[in-house]
Amino acid sequence: MADTDDIRDGKSFGLDTPASTEGFYLKGLNNNDWGLKNRLSRIFNKKSGNTVMLAFDHGFLMGPTSGLERIDLNIAPLAEEADCLMGTRGMLRTSIPPTCSKPVCLRTDTGTTILTQMNDNVLIDEVEAININASAMAAMLSVGEKETEAITIANFSRLVDIGNKYGIPVMGVTAVGKDMARDARYFGMASRVCAENGASIVKTYYTEGFEKVVASCPVPVVIAGGKKLPELEALELCYNAIQCGAAGVDMGRNVFQSEAPLAMMKAVKSVVHDGLKPAEAFEFFESLSK
Repeated sequence: MADTDDIRDGKSFGLDTPASTEGFYLKGLNNNDWGLKNRLSRIFNKKSGNTVMLAFDHGFLMGPTSGLERIDLNIAPLAEEADCLMGTRGMLRTSIPPTCSKPVCLRTDTGTTILTQMNDNVLIDEVEAININASAMAAMLSVGEKETEAITIANFSRLVDIGNKYGIPVMGVTAVGKDMARDARYFGMASRVCAENGASIVKTYYTEGFEKVVASCPVPVVIAGGKKLPELEALELCYNAIQCGAAGVDMGRNVFQSEAPLAMMKAVKSVVHDGLKPAEAFEFFESLSK
């Protein structure tokens, strides 16, 4: 039995070693609560600090686009290679096995398609995020369109209120008006507006001068893959974004429309987590695809 002095000093329980005072490993998020940081730690690899998200939410705007005709056949087999799955409640429930343990970033805005005024959306019920056990929620924030800017910013702010209530991070998905240049100035503005309204993660597009976008956004930035590129170009996109300070990628068409989706998923991870250069990652992709 420990003597009185040992108990008084706490040495019997190892209490003479002070607790770690290091901050949370993702920038700008140290002052958030435990639950929110715990969910983020599921999404972002703790060794690299980055994430490879697999986006398959395109259908809520575009319908069964190429590669997403069958989520169960084309996306579910890739799930285990992703750090996080970004999809809608319908596709998650119908096509992703509930035994999949990967964290989910749930698309939570809905209401329009590419056939009408995009971004004129509303939020789904917050209970859905809880029922699906989402690790994050995502919604569009669009700047520069008179008809939709106020709607998307109000929706996004409301989603952050919900996220803060339940400890669920919110990812802002940036968009800019159709008449605005797709450059660092406007994507930087949209990213900063997301952060100003409480985003824990921002998803935006890689552009020339991307380091300025990252530097002016105080929370992690992940890049959208955008339209399908040749595999080497897509890997160069990932590499350049990471070199500029991005905390990962949210890839969709550049993975599931690849000639070898699983090999491409692994090649992207080799860039984002292991620091492979594009040529090395492309060689890795080719070896896997064979």
